[in-house]
Amino acid sequence: MDGGRHPEDRSSFWKKNSKTVPGRPSPKKDVKNTHKMRSAGSTSFQDFQASVSDAWDMDDDEFCIISGTENMKISKKVSEAAALNVLNRHRRLENILPTTSNQSGDYTIDLTENDHFKQKFPGRPQPLKGSGVNSHEDCESKLERFEVLLAGSPSLSELCQLSWSGIPLKVRAITWRLLSGYLPVNLERRQDVLDRKRKDYWSFVKQYYDTERDESYQDTYHQIHIDVPRMNPSIPLFQQDTVQKMFERILFIWAIRHPASGYVQGINDLVTPFYVVFLQEILPDGETFETCNVDKLTEDQRGIIEADSFWCLSKFLDGIQDNYVFAQLGIQRKVNQLKELIQRVDHTLHKHLIQHNVDYLQFSFRWLNNLLTRELPLRCTIRLWDTYLAESDSFASFQLYVCVAFLLHWREQLLTENDFQGLMILLQNLPTQTWTGSHISLLVAEAYRLKVMFADAPNHLVIHSAKS
Repeated sequence: MDGGRHPEDRSSFWKKNSKTVPGRPSPKKDVKNTHKMRSAGSTSFQDFQASVSDAWDMDDDEFCIISGTENMKISKKVSEAAALNVLNRHRRLENILPTTSNQSGDYTIDLTENDHFKQKFPGRPQPLKGSGVNSHEDCESKLERFEVLLAGSPSLSELCQLSWSGIPLKVRAITWRLLSGYLPVNLERRQDVLDRKRKDYWSFVKQYYDTERDESYQDTYHQIHIDVPRMNPSIPLFQQDTVQKMFERILFIWAIRHPASGYVQGINDLVTPFYVVFLQEILPDGETFETCNVDKLTEDQRGIIEADSFWCLSKFLDGIQDNYVFAQLGIQRKVNQLKELIQRVDHTLHKHLIQHNVDYLQFSFRWLNNLLTRELPLRCTIRLWDTYLAESDSFASFQLYVCVAFLLHWREQLLTENDFQGLMILLQNLPTQTWTGSHISLLVAEAYRLKVMFADAPNHLVIHSAKS
C-alpha cells in the first residue's frame, strides 16, 4: 500500500488475477470457495485470502489488539427508531445526551436544549415534512431552498445543514465545489477562482504529465496505469479510453503534489464520485452517466470535469492525509477505534467475530481506505458523500461512525454465520446491490446518533487494560 513503490518490490495490495477484477469480490467464486474451505476445515485468514480475489495488506495483520470493555448493546428496534427520529426531528433539537441502559440493556437518549451542541456538530440533518422522505413535494421544496441559498453568498454552516440529508442533482455540482472548499462562498469571486484554478491544473499537466517524466515517478505512473482500468468494471463509462486517460492525469498530478503519500492504491476510487457529479452537471436531463460517451462532449467540457475533479479530490483528501502516508497510520488508528466502538456498542457481535478469528483489519481496512466506495452502488456513494462533505472538518471522525453503523446493519446476518469463512464471505459480499438513497439516509442518521452518544464519552475509545 506504500505510494510510489514498484509492485514487484513487495506484494501488491490488490491481488492480481486476469480472470477477475482485483479488489472486487466475485460472489459465484466465493460460494464455491466457502464449501471447499469449510470441508477442508480451514480457519485462518491466510487460507481464506488465498482462495478469494480481494484487497488485503498482509503487512498490517498484527496491528489490532483485543481488549475488554463494558458489555453494552443497542437493539435493532431502538436503533432504527432513533435513526428516524434524527432525520425527522433533529433540526429542532439542540442537544442529545445518552442515558444509562435500560433493563433490557438497550440505550435510551434524553433530548435537551444546548447551544454548545449546535456549534460542535455543524452538519446536522434537516427536518423532513411528514413521512414521505422521498416525496416529490419535499424534493421540490428542498431544491428551492438550495437555489435561494446559492443565488447569493451563503453561510457555509447553512449550506452544510441543508446538504447533510442529501443534495438535489440539479445543484449538487456547485454545492460540492463550495463544501469541498474549492469554490469560495463569495458569489462575485467564484468565476475568477474557477478560471484560475482550472488554468493552474492544466499547467501542472503540461509541466509534469505531458513531458518526459522524472525517473522517480515512473513507478507511480506504472501503478496508476494498472489500477485505473480496474475501476467500476460493470459501468461502461469507466471503460472508455478517454475517461481512463483523464483519471490517470488526475491521479498522477495529485501524487506529484502530495509527496508525503504519493499515489496509494484506492485513491483512484475516490475520484469517481467527483467525476460523475461534474459529468452529470453537463448531461441533458434524463441521460444517465453510466452509458455516457465522453468523446461526444466538447474539449472544454471534458477539461472542466477533469480540473474540478482534481481540485475537489485534493481538498477532500487534505482532511484525511494521514490515511495515505507511509504505513497508513490514520487508517490503522481508525481500525482500532472501530473495534473499540463495536466492543462497547454491541459486545455480542464483537465477541462473535473474535471467537471466529475475524480480525477487524481484514474487512474494515478497505472500508476506511476506500470510504465504502467498493461496498456501495455508485449512486449511493454519491448520496453518502453529500453528508461527508457537509460534515466539513468533522468528516474524518464521522466516517468512523458510518463504518460502525454499516457493520451493525448486518448484525443479524453475521450472527447466523458460525465459521470464519462464512463471516468473511459475507463481509466481502454485503448485499447492497439494491440499496437506494433512503438506505444511506438511515445509515448516516444512525452514524450521527452513535457519534452524539459516544463522541463525548471520555472512555469510548480507551483501552481498558484492567478488563483485558
